[in-house]
Amino acid sequence: MRFKHLLLISAPLFISLFLLWRFLRPLNIFVVDKRFERPIHIETPKRLSSVTAEGCSKCHEDIYREWSKSMHAQAWSDPYFQADYKYDGSQQICQNCHIPLQNQQENLVLGFRDRDKFKPILKPNPDYDPDLQNEGVTCAVCHIKDGKIVGPFETNRAPHSVEVDPEMTTGMKYCIRCHVVSGKRWDTFYRIPPCGTVVEIQEGDSEPDCVGCHMPEIIRPVAIGMEQRKGRRHLFQGGHHPEKVKGDLRVEYKKEVERNSIKYIFILTNVGTVHYLPTGTPDRHLTLELKLRDKKGQIIKEKTYKMKRYILWRPFIIDIKDTRLPYRKPRRFIFEFSRYSKAAVLDVTVRYHLLDEKRRKKIGYRNKQPIAYPIHKRIIPIE
Repeated sequence: MRFKHLLLISAPLFISLFLLWRFLRPLNIFVVDKRFERPIHIETPKRLSSVTAEGCSKCHEDIYREWSKSMHAQAWSDPYFQADYKYDGSQQICQNCHIPLQNQQENLVLGFRDRDKFKPILKPNPDYDPDLQNEGVTCAVCHIKDGKIVGPFETNRAPHSVEVDPEMTTGMKYCIRCHVVSGKRWDTFYRIPPCGTVVEIQEGDSEPDCVGCHMPEIIRPVAIGMEQRKGRRHLFQGGHHPEKVKGDLRVEYKKEVERNSIKYIFILTNVGTVHYLPTGTPDRHLTLELKLRDKKGQIIKEKTYKMKRYILWRPFIIDIKDTRLPYRKPRRFIFEFSRYSKAAVLDVTVRYHLLDEKRRKKIGYRNKQPIAYPIHKRIIPIE
């Protein structure tokens, strides 16, 4: 009896302490696996004096120009990433995707103090190159392997040798290192991993083709003085490219008039991307903003729909619901108002949010660029 009595007293205390620990512990939202537990060690290929993108630009002008405006080039320097990185304690593991080359990092990773590999054993890196660091995901990350330059095509006209890798035509082997992060752990209950783009595609029974969408095909010389041939633009287009996102979304509507009310039914369809719209970090989302205005522009009625992932982060990580737009599956949104209102127009805006406003404030990100932009605007006269 005394044991049962002790158990009844201690069990709630134990559960309370356990839950308190779950709320206070550092939050790791992904699993560190072998793909990216350490930075990439590369050797400078023969006939090259540098592995920097700037060095590559002497011959590959067009490719360098495209890459330099991409988020790959800004993977380390991007102000939002830097604010988020510092807020989360400047963990070394983040560097292995944002500056993936060993010589981009100030320290070498010798091993780990913990099983989860979030606490590396570090020592100063004698070959650290701050200029290379500022290039983020630079050319060498994908195009140098085992001291050789790799590419999708053979050539005997380059000043350096090129080893052909057929898998580079789809890019999956290269993209998967950073863009498919696992969340499988005893305390996580994701339906889709934190950055689960590939899982989203496979869920829709499609084959992932990262290169086909994010690096559009082009006919041009791959380098100065070479012949025209089929290649890829190094734009890495995604959520930071409004025109690309606009082309991925179709917005339609129909009007229904009833005895005492008017109903607008909006149909939003992801027509351009085989993963969810939007994808990437769970903060990204769409809003459908509907504002009914009178002749003076004053708002009579308004409603906002959100298309996003809703995740419980503590005490356990649980995917609660997902209202984003899957590929080719139309979603309906209804806006209804009185026939006898003084409505003149219905103001419709679909907006892409790169970051949630609450998160922006929480991490102290003072953005100079907007964290959201419109991808569809329409003014519908009310007859």
